Amino acid sequence: MKRLNQYLATLAVCLSTLFCGNWAVAQNADGFVDLIDGVSLNGWNIIGTASWTIGNGLIVGNKPSGFLVGNKTYKNFIIKAEFWAESNTNSGIFIRCQDPSKVSSSNSYEINIWDTRPEQSYATGAIVDVAKVDPVPKAGGRWNTMEITANGSNFKVVMNGVVTVANGQDSKFAEGLIAIQSAGGVVKFRKLQIKPI
Repeated sequence: MKRLNQYLATLAVCLSTLFCGNWAVAQNADGFVDLIDGVSLNGWNIIGTASWTIGNGLIVGNKPSGFLVGNKTYKNFIIKAEFWAESNTNSGIFIRCQDPSKVSSSNSYEINIWDTRPEQSYATGAIVDVAKVDPVPKAGGRWNTMEITANGSNFKVVMNGVVTVANGQDSKFAEGLIAIQSAGGVVKFRKLQIKPI
């Protein structure tokens, strides 16, 4: 019996180290958790026909049309992203997605990455059908930063240090999944982090 108790104690320490160690790696000192690791699609499901490649710290979408959909639900949060896009890239970060098998701006919130969108009011930096942007920041041909805050029915978007949505308001979706889109052109993500608030 004593030997069994020693074994169980050792097992408990090993499991604690394993799980706590992984959590410590996943969560950064500032409280943000990495959603992409640049070497795998762990934590993501592929829907659609987009071509996704992973490597060198990047996730690259280069063919229409589809999504990478996360497998965890979030309510209130801040997302930090770093992405590169061509001038004609059609992409976006979708938040509070309601259906993991069918993502669209009608069942989630789409923070757009699309400089050449025909309806420029909802081009790059806007939240499609919720909060317009003017002027449209140009993302094409360079690395960009984007910070998205979703807190209840309030939304804020900051791109390259400039506020593109100051006080978006909508209450259709209180929580949901995160997704990234490849719908035309090349898009590269080298950072996608989230911090619940």
